[in-house]
Amino acid sequence: MTATLSMANLGTADLAMARGRSATANTAAEIQAAARAKDKQAVRATAEKFEAQFLSQMMGHMFKGITGDSVMGGGHAEEMWRDFYVEEVTKTFATRGGIGLADTIEKQLLQLQEAV
Repeated sequence: MTATLSMANLGTADLAMARGRSATANTAAEIQAAARAKDKQAVRATAEKFEAQFLSQMMGHMFKGITGDSVMGGGHAEEMWRDFYVEEVTKTFATRGGIGLADTIEKQLLQLQEAV
């Protein structure tokens, strides 16, 4: 009998890691597509999305150690909704300048377009 992976048998940490891997794979595919495209707005949007995903992974690990009375009051509900909160905060960071990762990725993608 083989075990199947489903949302029901994943813990919140495992679910967040699986969602992160899936989002990272999707973002990598988008980066490759943006490198082939000649649309600068699409390149910028993809670079910002990648930076947001990177920041989300970093901040998600930072919040894992926090327990008790925090922003959302603690408990099981907070564990479930914290990942969504972190994701939205990091999207805002990335669109407002972030840590500069999107700028670097955008430059590299534009250089790849010129080489093609």
